[in-house]
Amino acid sequence: MDKIWLKSYPPGVPPEISIDHVPSLVALFDKACATYADKVAYISMDKTMTYGQLDAESHAFAGWLQSLGLKKGDRVALMMPNLLQYPVALFGTLRAGCVVVNCNPLYTPRELEHQLKDSGAVAIVIVENFAHTLDQIIAHTAVKHVVVTPMGEMLGALKGTIVNFVVRHVKKLVPAWNLPTAINFKTALAAGRRHGWKSVPLDHDDIAFLQYTGGTTGVSKGAMLTHGNIAANVMQAHAWIKPVVRDGEEFIITALPLYHIFALTANCLTFLMIGARNLLIANPRDIPGFVKEWAKYPVTVVTGVNTLFNALLNNPDFAKLDFSTMNVTLGGGMAVQGPVADHWQKVTGNALLQAYGLTETSPAATINPLDMKQFNGAIGLPISSTEVSIRDDYGNEVPPTQVGEICIRGPQVMKGYWQRPDETELAFYGDGFLRTGDVGYVDPQGYVFLVDRKKDMILVSGFNVYPNEVEEAVAMHPGVRDVAAIGVADEHSGEAVKIFVVRKDPTVTEKALIEHCRGLLTGYKIPKHVEFRDDLPRTNVGKILRRALKEQG
Repeated sequence: MDKIWLKSYPPGVPPEISIDHVPSLVALFDKACATYADKVAYISMDKTMTYGQLDAESHAFAGWLQSLGLKKGDRVALMMPNLLQYPVALFGTLRAGCVVVNCNPLYTPRELEHQLKDSGAVAIVIVENFAHTLDQIIAHTAVKHVVVTPMGEMLGALKGTIVNFVVRHVKKLVPAWNLPTAINFKTALAAGRRHGWKSVPLDHDDIAFLQYTGGTTGVSKGAMLTHGNIAANVMQAHAWIKPVVRDGEEFIITALPLYHIFALTANCLTFLMIGARNLLIANPRDIPGFVKEWAKYPVTVVTGVNTLFNALLNNPDFAKLDFSTMNVTLGGGMAVQGPVADHWQKVTGNALLQAYGLTETSPAATINPLDMKQFNGAIGLPISSTEVSIRDDYGNEVPPTQVGEICIRGPQVMKGYWQRPDETELAFYGDGFLRTGDVGYVDPQGYVFLVDRKKDMILVSGFNVYPNEVEEAVAMHPGVRDVAAIGVADEHSGEAVKIFVVRKDPTVTEKALIEHCRGLLTGYKIPKHVEFRDDLPRTNVGKILRRALKEQG
């Protein structure tokens, strides 16, 4: 059958990419560090780290891992927010030939135990704020080597001491923990420098990351992302952004956690290869603090999710920032709502453009052309060497404009799920297309549009209702700050639409919102139930958790 995929690309973007010249991510990293050695790579709490310093420190971390006897393929867990320690440990782990297992610092003990046991991680670097979580479960895992790092450990003596004092004693963010064999990060680096580092041969088929995800099916599992998968996605992303960025001159702000696949590939790796400065935001939930940090620097590129952009726009100081240097704002991770995109462009003068992907695709699969002047509602065009196929429930490809499951094939698609051949088989069609679990369509021009998650669809009297559409309509009301829509049982229609709303205007009523929706949605899509909340449950990157709302009723 003919595949629905783009036959032409934006100016300057090649239809195919090659990674023959990039044998591994380490090779890509080595080249960036050599080319931009004297330039600033990362900034955290006013402390800078150059590419040359990152090169030296990551060599030391690799040496420490090798001094412990860790060998190629051993798994190393990293559990920390956006701190300077993260890129050092990340690139050090890859240089040692080991596999990075990214862990969300907000994991419960049960979630962390599952991930450490499933991955077989033998070492972990964890920020001290969350060491008590590891303390509770480490005995049930294979972890033998522990680095516990204070938040301020890489910030210099004075700044680090102040930050650690505030975190420990003023904000009281470090619960008691007891890990007798743990060492701090600087001790590990010193040991690594003494031991030295030996190069490890790596190729495209070697696993670089076990990136855990709920995936397209079932429980949390590790997507095996190889050096080839990630290198391909970096080269695909680079080909896409190259016409609008300047090597060695970009300044990207990273509020999304680097342990999440979006920021990992886009902010950490793609912009590393062009010598960008990267401003790390350790706590993006502190919006006033985030805005103050932004104000210090000439930011040129911003990535984020819809809820982050919305939160910034609702901060009174955000509009006072200087946006004259900005040239790219890229949203992903969840659908960008039209009202948020319109507001963003009005305030910043910058179009908020969408990209799309998932953990299993490293993550980018489609991106909008970066020279677009305004939001178009699409999640973009298939990037270089990527095919998009829209299929029905039986695996048959549907024609343009018809809704079906978005399926992806390309060099960035994962090797499979770690030690789960059955789950891997379920995730793929026989012709190599990955089933994303997302519903969408392709228009005649080749643009892909995301409708919703297949499993979140609401069935009202036999009609499909997609929560994204309802949420976007509700978000158009000026008194609404945040909204989530789910389906709830209904004796007459099977399911009915329920919305959870965080108000911007406390006088907004249930009746007013339903009347607002009547002018925007057909009858069966109009919410039947409205519940007002002070906040909505979110993932680590700020995506609203519809599943948690469903469980709460």
